[in-house]
Order: sequence, then C-alpha cells, then structure tokens
Amino acid sequence: MDARTESLRIADLHAFYGESHILHGMDVVVRAGECVSLLGRNGAGRTTTLRAIMGLTGKRTGSIKVNGAETVGLPPHRVARLGIGYCPEERGIYSSLSCEENLLLPPQVGAGGMSLDEIYAMFPNLKERRHSQGTRLSGGEQQMLALARILRTGARLLLLDEISEGLAPVIVQRLGEVIRHLKEKGYTILLVEQNFRFAAPLADRMYVIEHGRAVAEIAQHELEQKRDFLQEFLGV
Repeated sequence: MDARTESLRIADLHAFYGESHILHGMDVVVRAGECVSLLGRNGAGRTTTLRAIMGLTGKRTGSIKVNGAETVGLPPHRVARLGIGYCPEERGIYSSLSCEENLLLPPQVGAGGMSLDEIYAMFPNLKERRHSQGTRLSGGEQQMLALARILRTGARLLLLDEISEGLAPVIVQRLGEVIRHLKEKGYTILLVEQNFRFAAPLADRMYVIEHGRAVAEIAQHELEQKRDFLQEFLGV
C-alpha cells in the first residue's frame, strides 16, 4: 500500500494506564478519506486506542504515524496540531459558556476550519440554541456541539467516540447524515461505536477489537458473509 494515502497507521501499539496494560499490539490503518470503525465489546480497548493516538494514556510503545510522521513520543497538544480532532465520549462542553462561545473557543490546528455559518447550515439546532448555556442543551444538541467544535479547528482526521450513545433515533440519523457529508468533503474518520447499525452503513472498513488488539478486519462488502462472526463477537 502507498504510504502517502495513509492518514493514520498504528502498528504494534501497547498502551497502559498506570500498571494496567490495555492495548496489546494494536494494528490499525486508516486511509485518507475513509471512515473506519472500531467495533467491540465494552472494555475491549477501542476508546483507549483513540486516547493513545492523542497521547492521553500513560506509557505507550509501538508506532502511531499520522500522515507518515511518528507521533508516539509527542505530547497531546503537538499531536492535535497535526490536524486531528478528538470528540471524546464525555463531550467536554463548557457549561458556563453559551453554545456559540463553545464554538468560538477551539484553537486552529489546520487551515480550512468551518465558519460559524457553515456549522449552522450543517447543524440548524445549534443556530437556534446559539445563545443557550452549554448545560441547557439537550444530550443530542451537546453531541452536535462537540462534533461541530472540532470542525471549527481545521482538523481533517476526526476521532469520534460513541457519538450515537444514548441519543434519540432522529438525532442519530442526523449524525449519520453529517458523517456522510464529511466523507464527501474528504474528511478522514475513525469511529468508535457500540451501535453496529449506526456504524455499519457509514464505515468503509471495520476492525473488530478484542482484548486490546484488532482480531479481524471486515470491508463493507463483506458484512453479509461475516454476519455469523459478528454475531459471535458483538452479539449483533
């Protein structure tokens, strides 16, 4: 494979929280413009993979290359400035700030961050609630805000952690539409999802994660023939 087409290559990655050894030789490749999903049960190491990419775990060994540059020794702020946007499961909305103030807060990590007008066109709910405090937004609105905020930064590689969790079906459907739109615009997306029905139509490829390593890679066109395997591992 031509390395220039790779946005992210993780090779033999081990990651620790204190003494706890969570990732045991993770191998994942995400090519430019792809949406790749990490599937697995809770505790399999999917969220830790995203956190390790950002440098937010403890000790890391192995290799994490972003656009060909080794990052495993870099601190989180240096990693982010390589054009990575991380949307964590806890969302991290500043409750004392309005919706619009939250959007204006992030620093630029790359050229071409979306303008407020572009954000509001993509997320009309946020335009309606732009003067509302972060704590007054619904769960779905907070998730939209967390995603919109990283689009303001100019990041082109997006790490999205459980963005559909606990949300109403109409919001989940809207988030799926947004991800499709971002793919069309050339964004690269690594998606951690428990909701297989949300992730499967969006992902070009899926990695099944078990005990801190990728145990299978499944392309979109292989889903039907791998259904029994997915049932066994994921219960879907």
